[in-house]
Amino acid sequence: MVMGAAGSKLEKALGDQFPEGERYFGLENFGNTCYCNSVLQISSQKKKTGVIAPKRFVQRVKKQNELFRSYMHQDAHEFLNFLLNELVDILEKENAAKTSPEISLSSEKIANGPSHPQGNGVRKETVSTWVHKCFQGILTNETRCLWCETVTARDETFFDLSLDIDQNSSITSCLKNFSSTETLNAEDKFFCDKCCSLQEAQKRMKIKKPPNILVIHLKRFKYIEQLGRYKKLSYRVVFPLELKLSNTIDNADSEYSLFAVVVHVGSGPNHGHYVSLVKSHNHWLFFDDENVEMIDESMIQTFFGSTQEYSSNTDHGYILFYERLGGRS
Repeated sequence: MVMGAAGSKLEKALGDQFPEGERYFGLENFGNTCYCNSVLQISSQKKKTGVIAPKRFVQRVKKQNELFRSYMHQDAHEFLNFLLNELVDILEKENAAKTSPEISLSSEKIANGPSHPQGNGVRKETVSTWVHKCFQGILTNETRCLWCETVTARDETFFDLSLDIDQNSSITSCLKNFSSTETLNAEDKFFCDKCCSLQEAQKRMKIKKPPNILVIHLKRFKYIEQLGRYKKLSYRVVFPLELKLSNTIDNADSEYSLFAVVVHVGSGPNHGHYVSLVKSHNHWLFFDDENVEMIDESMIQTFFGSTQEYSSNTDHGYILFYERLGGRS
């Protein structure tokens, strides 16, 4: 069964090449809910094509987080973070309910309370869910005292990497800047435990454990003090179809393949629209709320950004999804 002209057009375009068992659906917009649709459109449905209305899902999101209750323009990256963390909370509670009836009873009592009842966001046990297995990586923050040469390393987990961007740059250069060495001096000196005093130091961030799905958030919205507001950076940032992650702690290259992009359309942070590009069975699909169509792979480069500050093209890659190649770690 096919719903709507968009679904029929897509089925005709794919013809006999329509992948068996695959589902391509558009999502109805409920008033500035494109931030949600652009992230959700990486999913599967029962029918081949058509349009569905995720009304109950949007209502649940607004109930759980007041940030999304208004009809104002929302941020797709903030929604993605909320969605992944909310999924982790739900899955951990389900796991606790299966392993201990007593925990199940207590989790029911705090269902409408804080997500982390232990305080300071610390959980008593770390449960590995499918969210962790897919999206979680580990960063190592290394700080080297320039007086005694002692290296202090601190690990932290992440679901996505937020990268600063420059004009006419690439994801590779942005990742290098992310892991570049920073000198801590003057008022920013580091307290060295071995020296028992503040010392000049060098700090850098490296990837200790690359995730199976690498999510890269391009920081396109920057606060400009002179303007007293956020401004969208339309910089051209090249994101390749195949990516080698070289800034790992063991210096071993991890290879990734691009399979989805969330695109911000518009000239500013407080208004605009979100669409998404998704690769499925060697076909690239363009999702714009309820509209779904097939596009040529060469069209991906039109979403890199603009070489000029003011350009008629306001469709810029915002969140990139890469899948690790060569088996999962």
